[in-house]
Amino acid sequence: MTLMSGYPESYYTATAVGARECAPLEGARSADVCVIGGGFTGLSAALNLAERGLDVVLLEAERIGFGASGRCGGLIGSGQRMEVTDAEKMFGFERSRLLWDFAEEAKAEIKGRVEKHDIPCDLQRGQLLGIHKKGYLGHARELADVLAERYDYPFCAALNAEETRARVATNDFLEGLYDSEALSIHPLNFTLGLARAALEQGVRIYENSRVIKYSHTDPAIVETDKGSVKAPFVVLACNGYLGDLEPRVAGKMMPINNFMIATESLGESRARALIDGRYGVHDTRFVVDYFRLSEDHRLLFGGGENYRAGFPRDIARFVRPYMLKLFPQLKDVAIDYAWGGTLAVTVNRMPHIGKLSPNVFFGQGYSGHGISTATFAGKVIAEAVTGTASRFDVMADFPIHRFPGGTLLRYPGMVLGMLYYTIRDRL
Repeated sequence: MTLMSGYPESYYTATAVGARECAPLEGARSADVCVIGGGFTGLSAALNLAERGLDVVLLEAERIGFGASGRCGGLIGSGQRMEVTDAEKMFGFERSRLLWDFAEEAKAEIKGRVEKHDIPCDLQRGQLLGIHKKGYLGHARELADVLAERYDYPFCAALNAEETRARVATNDFLEGLYDSEALSIHPLNFTLGLARAALEQGVRIYENSRVIKYSHTDPAIVETDKGSVKAPFVVLACNGYLGDLEPRVAGKMMPINNFMIATESLGESRARALIDGRYGVHDTRFVVDYFRLSEDHRLLFGGGENYRAGFPRDIARFVRPYMLKLFPQLKDVAIDYAWGGTLAVTVNRMPHIGKLSPNVFFGQGYSGHGISTATFAGKVIAEAVTGTASRFDVMADFPIHRFPGGTLLRYPGMVLGMLYYTIRDRL
């Protein structure tokens, strides 16, 4: 029986499949590992740990997939959030190639989980990057060539303006890059599918069990308002919902809010006139517009951010101008769903993965690239907990800096930075 109480209203919750309600934690428990957070990172870590024979308890403050994992755009790009040309400059080719290979394995992990566990998450192939600015002309061809020649990835095609408009009916894109092996999914259904697989593997999941604190001891004691878990290892998988639970890593990521709308059904012919397939699309703006068609012919469109605790009072009104800038032909279309979610970014947009003494592993700061990166992070964290840390060590070696001013002043700094990049986007 699908029970969707406790979730924010969205297109995803309206079309969710197979949710199960798990009881809150009550009383004292013990486990080999206590995972805090029921999104991509936490569920991936819990499932991989259980498959390795460990006894796992997972604590979720709200419902499984309540956060960004159940609200995001559903696009799964190739590579890391940082493009390979920038990664080469920062880390060198050898490290950049290794990170690319990790990202390819992350896509394979998602496809493998969908197939193995029969997850009905509307998995689709393909993604188009729309170039919106004259200063970026030629970037698509350059990136396609680099990926084919140095990364053994011949699946990207550079598109001129006419070819791009034939695929996506907007005059905003001056050229495009089409990646036939990128993916998109219904993110909440994928998350619920991971949870079902974890439960079947023996993971004990407790919802509505917000962690108040945990001890920095071995074993750790993780406390909620009604119970506790004693475990030799803790996996911290809260991302943008970390709050003040762990000050040692809070200052190296910043929660931001992003927003989405779902139009009324456009009908198949009008939907295909807008986008010629069921692939994801995003652009080159610093605050990215991203969108795709749903199975029932709606436009799912994400655009706009804010950097405070609350959401706009009228999310549909907030996001609609972003949609109409790209698609003025949709001015007569009604918005059926509007929602927001909280993700986390790092200063350099690389994921923040690591270990805190004596026994706490964490993954956060996926910077809008969370479906694949977080799923992979959960897997490598599970490897590290069970004694194989080679890939974890590579991911944990990224230079992640604290936001200037820490958790107190990071928001004003981010607002000024975003204003700068917004002006750049418009020039």
